[in-house]
This record gives sequence, C-alpha cells and structure tokens, in this order.
Amino acid sequence: MSPGGGFGQQITESCITFVDLNAAISNLELRSPPFKKTASNPSINLGTSSTNDVHELLECPVCMNLMYPPIYQCPNGHTLCSSCKTRVHNCCPTCRQELGNIRCLALEKVVESLELPCRYQIVGCHEIFPYYSMHKHEKNCKHRPFNCPYAGAECSVTGDIPFLVMHLKDDHKVDMHDGCTFNHRYVKSNPQDIENATWMLTVFNCFGRQFCLHFEAFQLGMAPVYMAFLRFMGDEDEAKQFSYSVEVGGNGRKLIWQGIPRSIRDNHRKVRDSQDGLIIQRSLALFFSGSNKEELKLKVAGRIWKEI
Repeated sequence: MSPGGGFGQQITESCITFVDLNAAISNLELRSPPFKKTASNPSINLGTSSTNDVHELLECPVCMNLMYPPIYQCPNGHTLCSSCKTRVHNCCPTCRQELGNIRCLALEKVVESLELPCRYQIVGCHEIFPYYSMHKHEKNCKHRPFNCPYAGAECSVTGDIPFLVMHLKDDHKVDMHDGCTFNHRYVKSNPQDIENATWMLTVFNCFGRQFCLHFEAFQLGMAPVYMAFLRFMGDEDEAKQFSYSVEVGGNGRKLIWQGIPRSIRDNHRKVRDSQDGLIIQRSLALFFSGSNKEELKLKVAGRIWKEI
C-alpha cells in the first residue's frame, strides 16, 4: 500500500467576530442548535412551557449557547449573553435597539433553581442537572457527538460512530480494512523537503469496533521525525480495553512500540504532540528505507488485541 502524502493543516479555534450588525442578524437567521431538543420532563414546571421552550428561552439568539449571568436585555425585552453583547456592538440583533446595560434579573433568578435534562437526551442521555452544572456535564457527556477523526484536512463533521465510518469511507475515501493486523508501506519522494506531512488515514474493523491508523511527519523540536499511532473510534473508557503494537525496521534492525489506542475524543494533533506512539527520526527512517536518503519507503506493521 502506498498512501498519497499531503501537508497537514493545523486546526485552530477562533471566536466569531461580527463586523457589523447585519452580519449578526444573518448569523441569527442561519444558525441552529446541534441537536433539536424535543423531549419534555414533568419535573420541570414553568407554566405551560415544555423543556424545549425552556432551552430556547435560555439560549443566546446569536451564539446559540445557554446564557449565564450576567444576561442582558434590550428595552424591548430581547435577551443576549454577555459575550455576544460586545460582538454585536451593543445593538440588539432582533430589533436593533441599543442594549445599554440592562440586566434581565428575572431570567437570572429563574436559572438559580432550574433543573434541565441534558441537551443530548434525544440521543440517549437521561441525566437531569441543575442549570449551573449542565454546561460542565454536556461538555463531557458520553452521548455527545464525535468529531471526524480525519487528519489530512480540517473537517467539521460530527456524529455517532456508524455515521462517521460512512463519512470517512464516502467523503474522505479512506482505506477500510477488516482484521486486527496490518502491514503498510509509506512512500514519499524527496523526504528532505517535507517538514510536515500526513498520509492517508486507514480504518480497521476489529472486534466489532473501528480503529484509525495515523502516520505523519513533523518537527519534534529541531528534529524531523515520523510517527505512527492508533486511535479508537469510541470513548476513552472503551479504548482502554484494547492494546496495539506497531513496528518499523530494515537492514536487520527493528523498532517496536506497544500502547493503548487513544480515543478520537482527543484530536490527532493532541495525540501527536503528546508523543503517544512510535516515533522514528527521519535519518533512521531513511536508513531503514535503504534508499540513500532519496526516497522514503517505510514498512509499518502491527496488530490490535483486546485485553482480557
């Protein structure tokens, strides 16, 4: 197998900055929550409001996140979170009135005693938390969607594991393999000119679960290195049930790494930067290739097993 190489892209997170009020209004019209909240809970009693109504009442109309004090309102009663108040230049994105510094004390008082189901209730979470604890829970809820594990380019797709497997196959055209052993060959011409590169992801179906094999080049300090590591398509507690080994070698020499696959909850860059995998310096990789440093031809073999 000779996967094609491509330069890795660092994925950075940035806050939304609205250039003007019209941009904010456009954002308000187009954005929607990641999960539609339709389930109701009889323990929540706010007049005739359903759980869905409560969530909508407490969501900032711009960023769609739940609002925490201080919550601001315009003279017409439209509410906004404190972060978005500055982003829309102190103008209400709903009616364009000046926001000023009017606090919505009634809504702030309501959230002090409010209990709500997790926003991921629709996909299986049945927990109920005080409002102020909800954000922490939802950030780590095991039912929250997974991010696409593809490393070759930025991808914002999220979903459950079956959906992401089909997404990787259909949209990213990754290699899909059945079995718990692998023996791949990674090739790259002019390796001296490459500082950061990512080879095509490979997904393995093993023990009824999926694993992602990564291989990439990057700078470790001043040293150019290659790294191979495995990620598990599931949560960390499940990943700890498995182990894997990976080895490279040539000219009568061999390097072997054994470890636990990392959950795809940790993005590939975090795993790479933690050095949790087999790392080989470029000079040694080229020595293994036996190509006089003109071409990388590195064989990476390994296996996956389930701990008893």
